[in-house]
Amino acid sequence: MTEQARDASTAVRAPRGRRLRSLGGWGVVVALVLVGVFVAFQVAARAPGSRGALDPEGAGDSGAMALAEILRDQGVDVAVLRSRDQARAAIDEDTTLVMAHPYTLTDEGLEDLIEPAERVVFLSTGTHLLNVLEIGGNAAGSSAPVSADCSLPEFAEVGTIRPDRLFAPAPGVEGCFGSDDAAAVLVDEDDGVRRTVVEGDRLFSNAYLAENGNAALGLALLGQTGKVVWYVPSYGDSDIEGEMPDTLGSLTPGWVTPAILLLMLAGVTAAFWRGRRFGPLVAETLPVTVRASETMHGRARLTAKAADAGHAAVALRDGSRRRLARRLGLAITAGVDEVADAASDRLRIPRGSLQSLLGGPTPRDDAGLVELARRLGELETAVDDSTRAMRRPE
Repeated sequence: MTEQARDASTAVRAPRGRRLRSLGGWGVVVALVLVGVFVAFQVAARAPGSRGALDPEGAGDSGAMALAEILRDQGVDVAVLRSRDQARAAIDEDTTLVMAHPYTLTDEGLEDLIEPAERVVFLSTGTHLLNVLEIGGNAAGSSAPVSADCSLPEFAEVGTIRPDRLFAPAPGVEGCFGSDDAAAVLVDEDDGVRRTVVEGDRLFSNAYLAENGNAALGLALLGQTGKVVWYVPSYGDSDIEGEMPDTLGSLTPGWVTPAILLLMLAGVTAAFWRGRRFGPLVAETLPVTVRASETMHGRARLTAKAADAGHAAVALRDGSRRRLARRLGLAITAGVDEVADAASDRLRIPRGSLQSLLGGPTPRDDAGLVELARRLGELETAVDDSTRAMRRPE
């Protein structure tokens, strides 16, 4: 082989070697990214604050660990249970059963859970749960601060709260923190058994517990007995059979998901491999320069074609206000009141008339628009004349 042929062969192999090394480098980068994402998901799943809303072991903003710790500081024994069977077995006569909306339980499962408890507190609820308990329904109302305004003594020192949801009490049910028609807390007491409902997703969360009387309300609801059994509903403890929604993974064969992930990884790799590498930026002049006057006339023609006198009046007033502000020595962002006051002082004209001219009702037709433009022009001319008169030597 001649020297020229060896040089040519080496020149061909060199780009191929560089391409393979580049492809291998990108493969390593993609693998590291995938490993990092997997580790991040695992850490997030095991983090203390990854619990759900109103979870007594959740340290995140939506958790309720702060309320649970306050109860323990007050001498209340708080047992956090995630099994309904264990929760039912832990209930005795000096126990308050606490839970958020048990959406994972059937009506029969819920009744079986709360049957032995003399005090039950639902920290969140849904329309179906209200119907099952026959305790009330939804009610309209604002989130203004409200006080207890009811006969229950444990709420007397709570103060005010800002509820996120109000309920209409059923007959025989007492409503607190609101009115007789719309209350934030419903209390149904019958034959020594008390069931209480409140929407506490925000009131008792770690992020808002210190606001208003939220912490005091939590203590009043959960601190009346020496023991609290806090049941946390979950799909793993559900008694609902055959009603779980189908997912894409359950409707496809087992090999589909790995195949999709492999295709996505191959696509990303091919994109890095065959993707164009951008060079330095190249400055390029615009092919067309549009003058400001042409833009102004174009917008004016569009406004005239649409017969939108109100919009045109707003534009006229805005332009006049800016020009007057500059001539009166004000900031370009000065409002109507500031410009009207300055012009009134300069021209000795009542402020009310200038405020009406610069910010009053917009005209509804072309005649009113023409009159407004004429008056604005006269005002600007008067300000210009006064400015020149002030600069003219005595």
